[in-house]
Amino acid sequence: MLKNKGKINKILLEREIYMEEEILLEAESMMEKAVKSLEERFTTVRAGRANPSSLDSVMVNYYGSMTPLRQLATISVPEARQLLIKPFDRSCLSAIEKGIFEANLGYTPNNDGETIRIVIPALTEERRKELVKQVKGMSEDGKVSIRNARRDSLDMIKKEELSEDVKKQLENDVQDLVNKYNKLIEDKTKEKENDLMSV
Repeated sequence: MLKNKGKINKILLEREIYMEEEILLEAESMMEKAVKSLEERFTTVRAGRANPSSLDSVMVNYYGSMTPLRQLATISVPEARQLLIKPFDRSCLSAIEKGIFEANLGYTPNNDGETIRIVIPALTEERRKELVKQVKGMSEDGKVSIRNARRDSLDMIKKEELSEDVKKQLENDVQDLVNKYNKLIEDKTKEKENDLMSV
């Protein structure tokens, strides 16, 4: 009888450890996704230098289906403030041009019949400040995602049949993750702001 009790306790302990790891891995995965999503959004905020990823959001009506620009052309940076778009199929040049206008990025595409050139205008001080505000808003969205991940994790902890000590420790571990990822978001935000404000 005592032997069985020891086996049961061992199984329960192993299950508890497994659940702890599952909850923490799930929390960290959600927080990593929040940071990755924020980084992707930051690439759409241009800092006055040419960056092909600033066109990632451009969708082109290609024979009736909305297609990402990246699938229809190569995008290069021939000069520091210029983008060159060379379509694989020249017949879609005007559709690409229209897609760039509709993406509302503030770019004016120049179509020469074979390629499209975009000259990136220099940013004014006022525009830089607007972009910094935009970045701060995105950063706040990222932190909200982190808080949502924490809430989901705490809900999972409450539902599990774990000892109070284990629950408390798990809650602390989740909070440590929140602090780590919030700090990461703050660092990335500061980096993007400095990038925007440097002339």
